[in-house]
Amino acid sequence: MSEIACNLSRIRASLPEGVTLVAVSKTHPAEAIREAYDAGQRIFGESRPQELCAKHEALPEGIEWHMIGHLQTNKVRQIVPFVRMIQSVDSARLAETIQREAARCGRTIDILLEIHVAQEETKSGWDVGELKRYLDSAPFRSMPNIRVRGVMGIATNTDDEAVVRRDFGELKRCFDLLRPYFGVHFDTLSMGMSHDYLLAVECGSTMVRVGSSIFGERDYTNEK
Repeated sequence: MSEIACNLSRIRASLPEGVTLVAVSKTHPAEAIREAYDAGQRIFGESRPQELCAKHEALPEGIEWHMIGHLQTNKVRQIVPFVRMIQSVDSARLAETIQREAARCGRTIDILLEIHVAQEETKSGWDVGELKRYLDSAPFRSMPNIRVRGVMGIATNTDDEAVVRRDFGELKRCFDLLRPYFGVHFDTLSMGMSHDYLLAVECGSTMVRVGSSIFGERDYTNEK
């Protein structure tokens, strides 16, 4: 069994039933993703549209691709024909662009609403008050090609577990607050990465995004 397959087996064993594993494959080569695929992994997360498109062309059709990084509106058209979920929807303009491009392709795209909870201002995401005001205007009722599945967020980058737990608790509060707007399909709380996914699961995560613990440290020389 390869190292990637062993890592996947270990991480899967640590996750309770009902928690989905997204293997974060950004910057890692197609060969590494193929190893994970051969070990049974089907959901992969990428953060750059150009890299995502190239890997989609090179790898099996059975892969479920998730866009997890900040997405510029002028890049939406590249990925909408095949992406399964866009996790990083952080503005009304982006949501409206996804709706327009999804309608053009005749597809319905699952999305997550990215909420800003971290102390770093550089991280993306909605302010939950602003998002709630947007939702109160019922805009998603006029977006039939978008299906809002839940919430995504990233905790503060710190070794202080109390701060990370607080951030995850706030994301869970936002998830519960927004659920009545969307109903039964609103079932995904995506939080937790390689270094904190077990804490995220403890705080209510239903989807974790794990990269380095599966593939090793990121190869920044592959980033463009």
